[in-house]
Amino acid sequence: MSHHRPIRPADRHGFDAIIDARSPAEFAEDRIPGAINCPVLDDAERATVGTIYVQQGAFEARRVGGAMVAANLARHLREQFADKPQGWRPLIYCWRGGMRSGSMVQWLRLVGWDAQQLAGGYKAFRRHVMDQIAALVPRLDLRVLVGATGSAKTRVLHALASQGAQVLDLEHCARHKGSLLGQLPGVAQPSQKHFETQIATALEAMDLTRSVYVEGESARIGRLSVPVPLVQHLRAAACIEIEATPEERLAYLLRDYAYLGDDPEALASRLGALTELHGKEVVQRWQGWARTRELAPLFEELMRLHYDPHYGRSQARNFARWNERQRVGAPDLSPAGIEALARQVLVLG
Repeated sequence: MSHHRPIRPADRHGFDAIIDARSPAEFAEDRIPGAINCPVLDDAERATVGTIYVQQGAFEARRVGGAMVAANLARHLREQFADKPQGWRPLIYCWRGGMRSGSMVQWLRLVGWDAQQLAGGYKAFRRHVMDQIAALVPRLDLRVLVGATGSAKTRVLHALASQGAQVLDLEHCARHKGSLLGQLPGVAQPSQKHFETQIATALEAMDLTRSVYVEGESARIGRLSVPVPLVQHLRAAACIEIEATPEERLAYLLRDYAYLGDDPEALASRLGALTELHGKEVVQRWQGWARTRELAPLFEELMRLHYDPHYGRSQARNFARWNERQRVGAPDLSPAGIEALARQVLVLG
């Protein structure tokens, strides 16, 4: 049986499985990509042990917790690990590489598997994520897609990816379309930590000698903050502006946000956030259209009165190289038109 030097987060790819021994709530907040959750204590058990520790001390907490851990490990051996061959090599981690992962490693080694513990646990992985973002972001050769609301920037990004370009899809990582109405129906945004984990994982897989296409996001996507080094690098990068007519943009928005008509009250309530900017009368008109599912006049006015007036000013303020941007005309935002648009963007290099 091999006992290596300490296992670091960068070594994780050399294992057959990554096992997160923390509780389901900890796992849900953030985890190493690809990890499976095999808790040695579930959420309720962890709370119980914590209370005993405070009220009765470490020995009693270990005695009660030890019985729970043993029962959970026995269940994992019977169920999750029952079909694993003798040569199986799992990497185990808990919060900081302590007793929870240590106990699992010990049991798996007793069985005969070469189980290893991640030194420093999830906390070490978390540091690794932030270090990777800080180290890799400044080295990215970014091409930032900009364009007024409804220019199909995200779809162009997807088309670029399908044509072999490298893309960083921040809205996919954030599970949000980035605008006031960008919340996806029935989809919760991840935690800030998990958002950052996804970004770091995407960056690690990139070829730094090739361009990376990204959307010109603001510093926040829904309730999540784009990491500061990435915001700064985006602001300094070369821009490619997609120029589509208001008619084509409106048609695209009506297709892309059609689901907003499914919950008129939720839409009306979100529009309420614009009252301070546009006044009660205008917003009440918009809310009326929302409630009667009249998205065409609603989107037309939102574009004309809310999004477009601020667009040029905010871009010039946010992007240092706005004045030297390259422009691509987008006469057609149908799926075929978007594919053609992506090809044009690639030609710009």
